[in-house]
Amino acid sequence: MKGGGGGGFVRADQIDLKTLDQQLERHLSRVWTMEKKKEEGEGSGDTGKAREEWEIDSSKLIIKGIIARGTFGTVHRGVYDGQDVAVKLLDWGEEGSKTEAEVASLRVAFTQEVAVWHKLDHPNVTKFVGAIVGTGDVTIQTENGQLGMPSNLCCVVVEYLPGGTLKSYLIKNRRRKLVFKVVVQLALDLARGLSYLHSQRIVHRDVKTENMLLDKARTVKIADFGVARVEAQNPNEMTGETGTLGYMAPEVLNDNPYNRKCDVYSFGICLWEIYCCDMPYPDLTFSEISSAVVRQNLRPEIPKCCPSSLANVMKRCWDGNPDKRPEMDEVVGLLEAIDTSKGGGMIPPDQQQGCLCFRMHRGP
Repeated sequence: MKGGGGGGFVRADQIDLKTLDQQLERHLSRVWTMEKKKEEGEGSGDTGKAREEWEIDSSKLIIKGIIARGTFGTVHRGVYDGQDVAVKLLDWGEEGSKTEAEVASLRVAFTQEVAVWHKLDHPNVTKFVGAIVGTGDVTIQTENGQLGMPSNLCCVVVEYLPGGTLKSYLIKNRRRKLVFKVVVQLALDLARGLSYLHSQRIVHRDVKTENMLLDKARTVKIADFGVARVEAQNPNEMTGETGTLGYMAPEVLNDNPYNRKCDVYSFGICLWEIYCCDMPYPDLTFSEISSAVVRQNLRPEIPKCCPSSLANVMKRCWDGNPDKRPEMDEVVGLLEAIDTSKGGGMIPPDQQQGCLCFRMHRGP
């Protein structure tokens, strides 16, 4: 997928993830075989290998400064073929620095992210530009010269969104809060993006405000598909804790089978966060959160000033029973039906510093 022309577009529900994994496995095997032969002086192998459909020309990419750091790599500003992009460099470590199991896990994450993301096309999903798999003879232009791309380094290139993360935007507005119309618009953007993913049978599995980006017009776009999966036909195939504590549904925390409704739960937490411009459970440790969410039905406290129309959406989305949670397309309809001309939300007309009841609850 590149651009909105529709030519060659393949629905995400037609993705055969197993086949794509096998294709990437064969591709990486060729790369590593070439590297080995090169080191042993047996030649450089076949340099005329066919590209995968998601591979892009490394000579057209220029990497600039770092804008974020993660556990397994860094995110940089960049330019690809004249377009502003964000470049996520995935470093699998020097040879011998990681176990085979760790490298295999990183390869699977890269495979899944590319397999899922490059098929998606929606205004509330960050656009995938392409990916590059490192080989000994691949180099990328940087501001300071050239960067070699050994086989332990890959990169994912996506559109650059200058507004930063939704989480950062909410933190900036923690004291002032957001007008109700903006709250609903941000929530609608996220809901529409998730509704699209679910219509394509994609489960994001790490829905949180940190994984949502903003463009110049403050449109929310979903990003980071590192743990996203094509929804399994058999729910028992999707188990285990995946996601971020505080946003994870009880069934995920409890290591039970789950489906796309885990994203709906996470959306409910994000909706509370967008309205309150605050973080849920600020005084609890991760272990306390996990235990209380599962055993005591703990949820963020909804301020009294929150309009019932929005509060009801939160409560339905974070219901402990996944079957009682609405589908995301229904959530979109519920949010669209809210009259944003009524109710000041967190900003009463005569107060510019947000809601008094919330401030008394949280402190100054």
